Amino acid sequence: MPFSVSVSGQPESMNHDGVVQAASDGNPAVVPLLCLFMIMGLVQVVRPQLLWKVNKNLQRGWVKDPDATEPTAKGYAMERAIGVIFLAGVVWMLVTQV
Repeated sequence: MPFSVSVSGQPESMNHDGVVQAASDGNPAVVPLLCLFMIMGLVQVVRPQLLWKVNKNLQRGWVKDPDATEPTAKGYAMERAIGVIFLAGVVWMLVTQV
């Protein structure tokens, strides 16, 4: 029953337990995908310069000077901070999946 009503009066799709149950019932590709996201997050925290080098190569042809787009030290610190938040979210999702 996709539209069953829970005790709280909200549809099951709006209920947190329903969302967790739907996520845990599903696709076997979710855990490997989350592991890939965790690796990407670790790279962003440990070596954000590697991500910039990949991005610099993608900018060639439509950006006049791709070397000028490199972040400053504060920019890299912000990338690391965002990476930590991203990793926390991925780890939380991975824990709820297992």
